[in-house]
Amino acid sequence: MLRSLRAQLSLSILLILLVMVTLISAASNWFINREFEEYMIRQENDRSVSIVNDLGHQYNDLTGGWSRDFLHTIGMYSLYDGYILKIYGARGTLLWDAENHDMSLCGQIMGEISDRMKDAKKSGAFVTRTYPISRNGKQAGSVSITYYGPYFFTENDYRFIKTLNGILLAVGLLSAAFAVATGTLLARRIARPISKTAYIATQISQGNYGIRFESTPNTRELQEMVTAINHLAEALSEQESLRKRLTSDVAHELRTPLSAVSSHLEAMIEGIWEATPERLQSCQEEIKRLASLVADLQRLADIEDGSLKLVKTRVDLHEIALTAVRNLESEGMKKRIALSACGSPAYADADRERIIQVVMNLLSNALRYTPPNGRVEVETFETESESILRVKDTGIGIPEEELPYIFERFYRTDKSRNRKTGGTGIGLTIAKSIVESHGGKITVESTVGEGSRFTVLLPKQR
Repeated sequence: MLRSLRAQLSLSILLILLVMVTLISAASNWFINREFEEYMIRQENDRSVSIVNDLGHQYNDLTGGWSRDFLHTIGMYSLYDGYILKIYGARGTLLWDAENHDMSLCGQIMGEISDRMKDAKKSGAFVTRTYPISRNGKQAGSVSITYYGPYFFTENDYRFIKTLNGILLAVGLLSAAFAVATGTLLARRIARPISKTAYIATQISQGNYGIRFESTPNTRELQEMVTAINHLAEALSEQESLRKRLTSDVAHELRTPLSAVSSHLEAMIEGIWEATPERLQSCQEEIKRLASLVADLQRLADIEDGSLKLVKTRVDLHEIALTAVRNLESEGMKKRIALSACGSPAYADADRERIIQVVMNLLSNALRYTPPNGRVEVETFETESESILRVKDTGIGIPEEELPYIFERFYRTDKSRNRKTGGTGIGLTIAKSIVESHGGKITVESTVGEGSRFTVLLPKQR
């Protein structure tokens, strides 16, 4: 049977707290009672010594006799304290005996002491010890003291230890109650955000990406969990938007050339248009665009699913930049755009053909959005840990709010999606995927009306 997290936490915390309270209470009770027992044993020994000393003071050195009235007084006080005395003279003569004096009182006191010790669950028995009575270094007599050993409680002692045990029990019960309340409250505080997070995760799994965890827990780990689930919801919401837009964009990219080819062929089949080389050439160009789009999508899929194999060698980004500039030099001349490469050698461990593809994509993109008489420049240099290639242009620039989306599939700053001013919208996505597959990163900075700057950072070979 499954229990809720709150119930399991409550039971676990409660069990731990109760065990701790029980152990502490038991240990405290055992320690206090043990110390009190040792105290009582010392008290009995001290009391016996005190009785012997008091009796010694009642011996008269001059007359060699005893003050029997004082012996009676000491004997009776001792009896009420639980000590039964038999006092002997120097020759063994019995001077005073508590049992002979009042047998019933001795029996009553012994019975009360036995009952108290039985109620206190203390084992023991009456014992008799004989002590010599000395006076000025001479033995004047002796005393036999009978008492409950190894120790016993007087009425006041018994009341004290009973009260103390009651207090310890009350403290234990109050601590247990506090443990129950604390455990329940703590479990509720821990379980509430976890339960809410589980609910949010369920909602997300059902497609409700707009739900968020609004409150912030005070516990660091719980706060990290809440932040993570909120970020997950945000990321999934963005991915869902991208997925929907990707479907729309792919449909648009395929529909436009297909519609053009279909209308051209239909007109020529029905005899509305003559099948001239120019019209057939137009159909062929649209089909090439379709083939280029499919090839780009396949290339992107190969990169992202890990099937693209990189053949890494030690390459010079400056040499790659010069090669790319030469390949696109004629296109730059047609558009009257100055295309150049500068900088210094920058070596990296990379797949040369893939990096050339990245630079070609960046340069083609720059040439596409740079007006006549503009300038496109490739710069290369290296730091201690990275090799850097930077493509700068004096084109139309990218609005700041669109920079986070510039590397997404089919994204174009030209919302009309005119093929004369933009490609398929996959080139930058492919470039970013290739760079990241090398363990590098690509960034973009841009100012509207001034131009853009794309920076590729690749780790150097160690």
